[in-house]
Amino acid sequence: MFPDLFSVQGRTALVTGGSRGIGYMIAEGLLRAGVRVYISSRKADACAQAEKELSQYGEITAIPADVSTEDGCRALVEQIQRRESALHILVNNAGTTWGTSFDEFPDKAWDRVLATNVKAPFTLTRLARPLLEEASTEADPARVINIGSIDGIVVPGFGNYSYSASKAAVHHLTRHLAAELSPSILVNAIAPGPFPSKMMEVPLQEIGDQLVAASPVHRIGRTQDIAGAVVYLSSPASTYMTGAVIPLDGGLSTTVGVTLEGE
Repeated sequence: MFPDLFSVQGRTALVTGGSRGIGYMIAEGLLRAGVRVYISSRKADACAQAEKELSQYGEITAIPADVSTEDGCRALVEQIQRRESALHILVNNAGTTWGTSFDEFPDKAWDRVLATNVKAPFTLTRLARPLLEEASTEADPARVINIGSIDGIVVPGFGNYSYSASKAAVHHLTRHLAAELSPSILVNAIAPGPFPSKMMEVPLQEIGDQLVAASPVHRIGRTQDIAGAVVYLSSPASTYMTGAVIPLDGGLSTTVGVTLEGE
């Protein structure tokens, strides 16, 4: 009855931080679904390697860019504008973290993390708005998908204070942008739990078994999990959704139980 309900064939997307981790998984999923994909990363060599690997799945272009600065965001958008007249999907995925003890946590950890994790999604969305508006139709608006984290929903067991605060900010920024940009641009967020990535490498080594045991589905995330969520939010199936934050964590943040001492 609805043959194209989840189709994103022929669309164009930009995925920041797409050279590794969750961004790489998102890029792969969109390519497999028939989307022309641009990825960005700070490191040119990482961009080139990811472009080479991902090209087996579809049309991909990697553009080195530092989105933590306004100049970097502007340069990236200008590169897209030289190649495309419209952009259907913007995935604000680029992120960084910092972890240490409370007493040793430095001010610079706030500047670096908030610049990449919070300021960049706002600035890039603002600068890319004309391209997104060009792609938008009344029946199928353009999409912005922000990648948050369950660390912005529940208190993490790590000293990543600026990271968890930044992801909570991303979730609320998503709602604010959704109110501002609707109806021509729909803005939603995904809050991933544990996925195999460089950012999660140490936690998975140290407490990976505990995370798997605590999860109702008894595993960590896979490429198809994040790809499926992004394709859904990019497709006609989600045109009645904006301002939502979707936990994608196997139930870690949504089924957590508290056992009181003495019970």
